[in-house]
Amino acid sequence: MDIVDKKTRSRMMSGIKGKNTKPELIVRKYLHAQGFRFRLHVNNLPGRPDIVLPKHRLCIFVHGCFWHHHDGCKYATIPKTRHEFWMKKLIANKQRDIQAKMLLCRTGWRVFELWECGFRDSSVSIDWLTESIFGDTTTLNWPDYICSGDKL
Repeated sequence: MDIVDKKTRSRMMSGIKGKNTKPELIVRKYLHAQGFRFRLHVNNLPGRPDIVLPKHRLCIFVHGCFWHHHDGCKYATIPKTRHEFWMKKLIANKQRDIQAKMLLCRTGWRVFELWECGFRDSSVSIDWLTESIFGDTTTLNWPDYICSGDKL
């Protein structure tokens, strides 16, 4: 059972931002400080990547763990209220992400997926990102083995 009424929950959920989130701003600030130039929310690419570095043929998605159902992450739990609805919605979101990633890779783009949980600990550095951008990594999923130290 939900701890707030439907109207309050609706207002809370509608206030969640889809772009310019805190983790996304951290990545953008880092990239800019490193001298990278990028485009934001490019709508003519599959999945509308959050950050695109055209020079490096790289698309970066900064995913929220809940909305994109990060496997094994403690922040990706399915709500008990309207469980079936949420299950369908989150699985559809995940399928859409997979499709977009496949289309981008097929057309020669590299795809990095960065998850919100990796930014929860402010002491975690993303300095590795520069090397990955210049490297030959075609797909990257970070963090894929940690969730601020806590995975289910």
